Amino acid sequence: MIFVIDKAIPFIEGVLEPYGSVRYMEGSAINAEAVKDADALIIRTRTRCGSALLDGSSVKLISTATIGVDHIDLDYCKKHGIYIHNAAGCNAGGVMNYVLSALFGVASRKRLHLSESKIGIVGVGNVGSRVASALHLLGFNTLLCDPPRAEAEGAAQFCDLDFLLRNSDVVTMHVPLNNSTRGMADAAFFSKMKLGAVFINASRGEVVVEADLKEAIPKLGSVIIDTWCHEPQVDTELINMVDIATPHIAGYSYQGKLIGTSMAVRAVARYFNIKELFDFFPNPKGEHKDAVKLDLRGLSEGQIASALQYNYPIFTDDFMFRMNPANFESLRENYSYRREFFID
Repeated sequence: MIFVIDKAIPFIEGVLEPYGSVRYMEGSAINAEAVKDADALIIRTRTRCGSALLDGSSVKLISTATIGVDHIDLDYCKKHGIYIHNAAGCNAGGVMNYVLSALFGVASRKRLHLSESKIGIVGVGNVGSRVASALHLLGFNTLLCDPPRAEAEGAAQFCDLDFLLRNSDVVTMHVPLNNSTRGMADAAFFSKMKLGAVFINASRGEVVVEADLKEAIPKLGSVIIDTWCHEPQVDTELINMVDIATPHIAGYSYQGKLIGTSMAVRAVARYFNIKELFDFFPNPKGEHKDAVKLDLRGLSEGQIASALQYNYPIFTDDFMFRMNPANFESLRENYSYRREFFID
């Protein structure tokens, strides 16, 4: 068997070598010639999987170590019998950490009081649910908008988007990128938000119409952006307009990467019946694999902000990105994965 692997996927080197021929490549450099005789691709979002890459290839499985699949032409793969597996939920803890650190960080810097805030969560899948749970533990009221879940489970715990936008002091985006979400945060979206509301996007860049966001920023409060349109060529004007700007690393926790790689490898193992890897989990030496428990009960907002920044100093990521936005890909590929925390 032949496996083509994005070399930026951590903890995977040496895992599949006993079971076939392995080619490690830059994700964006994986091309039709490289996959022509491959049986499986193990990739991230930088490899676009469609007809241009896959026509005439022998690829049977695409295992992406990411939660999103918008870089994969699902219709093409279904038509050509290519099985797709994603690492759903692997980065939920990391993104939750990002949202809390960013929100309390900007509140501390701008002297905002969060205690009475309603927080609107748009998209309540693995990531949005984890964010909601952490916010509930901190005593926040949340508004949840997730039309597919509302249809499947009943509307009782959900609200529609207009109601959420008009009644939320913070709006945080956690939707997948598809035809219904692309460009959803547009001029009409921002016009419905409360004056001074905080906006966070740590989902996909293309869910936001960036020109409309720039027009809306004067009426908004803090704006926190981790994902951008046209990555890695990002809008530097927008970077300079927002309060926190980071290079698509919200989910880049050490624990999330361990889980993502394990899920990607296990999918390959089960598809090709490599029994030794059915329960694979990386075991790197000398690293902290367990998340840190934070007891934030009884703390003031300022104390919570300090505790969160100690565990994830998000303004360091912001500073490094602002210093050289052209290093977008390098900052991601050479990122020092942070240790996750969870709220007790």
